[in-house]
Amino acid sequence: MTVNSEKIYDVFVAGGGINGIGVARDAAGRGYSVCLCEMNDFASGTSSNSTKLIHGGLRYLEHYKFRLVQESLKEREVLLKMAPHIIWPMRFILPHSKSLRPAWLLRLGLFLYDHLGFRKILPGTSYVELNKSELGSPLKNTFKFGYEYSDCWVDDSRLVILNAVDASSKGANIQNYCKVTNVSKSDGIWSITTTDSIDGKQNLYKAKCFINASGPWIDDVLQSSFKKKDSKNVRLVRGSHIVVNKLFDHDRSYICQNDDNRIFFMIPYEDKFTLIGTTDIDHGQSAGKVEISEEEKLYICKSANEYLNSDIGLNDIVWSYSGVRPLYDDGASKAQEATRDYVIKAEQHESSLLINIFGGKITTYRRLSEAILKHIEAFLGAKQGPWTSDSTLPGGDIAVDGQIELQNKIQAKYPFLTKDIVKRLVRSYGTISFDILGNAENLESLGEDFGSGLYENEVNYLIQKEWCRTSDDILFRRSKLGLTFSKTEIKRLDEYIEGFFKSSEHSKNTQLNSKTAETV
Repeated sequence: MTVNSEKIYDVFVAGGGINGIGVARDAAGRGYSVCLCEMNDFASGTSSNSTKLIHGGLRYLEHYKFRLVQESLKEREVLLKMAPHIIWPMRFILPHSKSLRPAWLLRLGLFLYDHLGFRKILPGTSYVELNKSELGSPLKNTFKFGYEYSDCWVDDSRLVILNAVDASSKGANIQNYCKVTNVSKSDGIWSITTTDSIDGKQNLYKAKCFINASGPWIDDVLQSSFKKKDSKNVRLVRGSHIVVNKLFDHDRSYICQNDDNRIFFMIPYEDKFTLIGTTDIDHGQSAGKVEISEEEKLYICKSANEYLNSDIGLNDIVWSYSGVRPLYDDGASKAQEATRDYVIKAEQHESSLLINIFGGKITTYRRLSEAILKHIEAFLGAKQGPWTSDSTLPGGDIAVDGQIELQNKIQAKYPFLTKDIVKRLVRSYGTISFDILGNAENLESLGEDFGSGLYENEVNYLIQKEWCRTSDDILFRRSKLGLTFSKTEIKRLDEYIEGFFKSSEHSKNTQLNSKTAETV
């Protein structure tokens, strides 16, 4: 076991989803020493399996969650300005169905939605005649009119990764594939044992504050590492999505009502596809085993077919994914009624602090982080004050509507790249794209072509700067290129990554041997 006893961190965070990474970034930016460990890859759980929206939660208004909706609506534009390369405005069509919510109720809800958040950038609601517009063309002709309103799209896993990159640049020790396996306390200091999930190596860290941001595994951590056998705080609610080939050519999304009072979305996805979901059912299994069921697939298809003028079926699904939301168990009778708000429980005992984070949603992660930092400040003493509301995530130093301008600049400097590659780079890395492409003069100078516009330069960057250790890390969390990669291409990428690490280890050993020889 490697013992890091010489350093006592101010803050140790368990969990590399959006909440944990957000806390680490905020704390590091204020001058606290921070260590974060994630047992799998960053954003490998709930944070990469969302509906990928920065939104207020229109349906939460029906449950009178006005404070949560208002906080979320305010955050839309804060996050949009923070990361306009991976977050962008999206318009949503809400078709009116005579048999469901009446038009007056929809208008009232959208009026509140427009005004609760004091929006300045996003346009407000408008009336749409679906039977006279291309926006109605994918729908059954029974949908005569509807409403169009604003929210934002986000590349959810990239949001996590860029927060991690920024936290690291501010001095945080950020590690993935590093599982917390035991926690003890002595003289007010937490001793945290971690185990590498790939090679089994153990490390020991010490910290003054322990932040349990392990999401669906929060009770598991409390039970296994803190020996709190009776911990049961979260309700695991599964949300599943399907992806089919593109159903419509325009850039709007649809928000549709079901006769069971749930809503679902149909969203343009990765240019070539349409994303449809989500479900909302109690998971009833371990957090580590999350898969869409046949019933969920049928439910989503059936729901979509109530609106689409051309039916989809199970054979049309090209990909699906599921995530579990670790909702705070407030005793709600139905999964869709359980609170989406976050709950923070701080336990201070003499000179130690333990904070458990329950629930939350991706839209409010930054506000949650600020709330956690209030507890940390009260315990350790304040340093720099709140700073993230006016910050920019790496690569996001462009205008809110600056994606096209940046694409044009990259295209001008690297004319050998296709427009599709440039667009993907901008929507993943923003201005960091220039660092990845470097002095490349042609495609060959980008190194090996792994397929779908992924070249060696980018793979090396992802391994060296974004902690990638497997092809899944690259193809499904740093990007969604896995949707178009063949099995042969995946195998070749895996071989390259394995060779990269072997080469790095060999180089490291050679340097150590060289230094030893010089010493002798």
